[in-house]
Amino acid sequence: MSDTDEHDHSADEHSRRSVLKAGAVGAVAVAASGGITTVAAGAGTALPSPASTADVTLRVNGVERHVTVESRVTLLDALRERVGLTGTKKGCDRGECGACTVLIDGQRVKSCMTLAVMEDGREITTIEGLARGDELHPVQEAFIRRDAFQCGFCTSGQIMSAVACIREGHAGSDTEVREWMSGNLCRCGCYPNIVDAVRDAAKGQVK
Repeated sequence: MSDTDEHDHSADEHSRRSVLKAGAVGAVAVAASGGITTVAAGAGTALPSPASTADVTLRVNGVERHVTVESRVTLLDALRERVGLTGTKKGCDRGECGACTVLIDGQRVKSCMTLAVMEDGREITTIEGLARGDELHPVQEAFIRRDAFQCGFCTSGQIMSAVACIREGHAGSDTEVREWMSGNLCRCGCYPNIVDAVRDAAKGQVK
């Protein structure tokens, strides 16, 4: 190998070591900051802007609730964490299980799949809004009478969906109830009891 080749090889190794060393130092700095990167003042790079927020008025169970939320906050999280109504459950958090079902202007909606800012001024009903004082909603009574829940985690979403299902006129048969309640998944295998409860409540023409 010539002197020139050795020199070039040494230069390459030096350059490679410099790059690796600089990368390692950077990685340690990021790790030490908890994964949050910062840019020194005057470095010429703009700091990331803070997440935008919005003032939203949610009419929940007949009561106006004023909350300030980031635009990315779901209605489910706003209800549970900002309004303090934890009856609506977070299950899969991707619109598959139906545990987070609420009514918006009377229509059933999976609250984990809608943003709070999109529901500004809308009428929202949660499981807490069904009973009238000590008087349970007919669907709630039917669920208890038919033992239509086991672990209970999915129950609030099932009940909200059942209320809408009956109002929509889709409780005429067991098959119809199963079809129109299929967006709510129960892992406890109590579907027969849920169908019976919905059919019972439907006979009373739930309002």
